[in-house]
Amino acid sequence: MAEPANKDEIATGTAEVNAGHLRAFIERIERLEEEKKALADDIKDVYGEAKGNGFDVRIMRKIVSIRKQDRDKRIEEETILDLYLSALGMN
Repeated sequence: MAEPANKDEIATGTAEVNAGHLRAFIERIERLEEEKKALADDIKDVYGEAKGNGFDVRIMRKIVSIRKQDRDKRIEEETILDLYLSALGMN
């Protein structure tokens, strides 16, 4: 087995791993995960504020979900949903 090129590289059975490079990626991911949690907490706070002002949070979440969808795909899904509801006598 060949010796690692420098002290940051670790030789394994079939490959060498640059520990410094790997550590940098892991640390970046960890920072992003922390930011993601902070953003999720902020979003939760906004929903809580909206609820405190009398808005239906469940409906707001649905609206946010709908706004993320492609317009044509959403219209197609709504059309099929209406068709199925009509077939079941629910429309």
